[in-house]
Amino acid sequence: MHIVQIVPTIGSGSGVGGSAMRLSEELRRLGHRVETFTADMARGHGRARPRTLLMHRLSRVWYAVEFSIAGTRKARRFLAERPGAVSICHNAVMAGDVYVNHGIVFSSMRARGDAFWRMVRNPLHSFTFVRDRIRYRGHTHLAIVALTDDEVDELSRVYGRVAPPVTVIPHGVDLERFRPPDAAERSSARAALKLDEEHRVALFVGHEFERKGVGEAIDALVHAPTVLLLVVGGYASAIERMHRRAAAAGVAHRVLFAGPQTDLPRFFAAADLFLFPSHYESFGLVITEALASGIPVIATRTGCASDLIDDGVNGYLVDRDPAMIGHALERIAATEVDEWRERCRASVMHLTWRATAERYVALLREVAPERAGAA
Repeated sequence: MHIVQIVPTIGSGSGVGGSAMRLSEELRRLGHRVETFTADMARGHGRARPRTLLMHRLSRVWYAVEFSIAGTRKARRFLAERPGAVSICHNAVMAGDVYVNHGIVFSSMRARGDAFWRMVRNPLHSFTFVRDRIRYRGHTHLAIVALTDDEVDELSRVYGRVAPPVTVIPHGVDLERFRPPDAAERSSARAALKLDEEHRVALFVGHEFERKGVGEAIDALVHAPTVLLLVVGGYASAIERMHRRAAAAGVAHRVLFAGPQTDLPRFFAAADLFLFPSHYESFGLVITEALASGIPVIATRTGCASDLIDDGVNGYLVDRDPAMIGHALERIAATEVDEWRERCRASVMHLTWRATAERYVALLREVAPERAGAA
């Protein structure tokens, strides 16, 4: 089968680009030919590096709109030159046989409150909402992929009738890269961060601090006096805001900001648990990565958390309430991390990228049998 993936960017890491990369790799292992159409291919050159934060924000709006409009035209031309190919679209472009829903912008705004004003003051959000309403109510795609059952319901709540059929295919998790560390790996990871065995470390990984609940995580430390919070990711301005919030709460000495990192397994190896009080997730890949690494997860009921987390077995589901989060932190902090490892990893062993890729292949053969049926 000849498969084209349409995605703004593709590469190692998390997010849309990382998921598309892992899917491509597994599709190739299954014997399929895979090509990729990206935003850089659509514009014919790489993205310029913004010099200031304002330029960065303006460039994000411009490039997203550009890839949606000009990218759609060029992606359709790219596909027309490959009449025997089937296609999977991730974000922005209005083309492709299968569209993967990686998030609903209105749901993200609504989860944080004042959705109307958040949408109005950011023109990219309003543009995305209108574009995706056309996508889901029309017949641009032959099928839609949602990452969880809850997201299927959320699509209907936000957009009403979704015209193409919707299939749930969860992300996989790299079970080789993310695995429980041995004693030497754990000691080395903690030593690099100047942590001793007395520290009980709750890890957070993510960039959008406001949406993903870093503020609530910091406030929860007031109710969890034995826990240290290790924050990986974020941008300079957001890190500074959270520094001030931690100082105001009197817990700054128990919050360590590591900034953006690429070697995530090292941080999972150093942690005793994973904390993710996000307001909204379409899936939440870091949750599965934490569980595969053998550490319990405390998370809000969003994305894959509701499907995977079993209270007291591999973590706890919580509300965005600092006291409730703090209580859950202390419950896990009172245990040894080794007690959780086997149960946590077992809970995601079915989420392999091979299984995910096989489900995409089956869906493509169902919706486009003439093009996808040949070997």
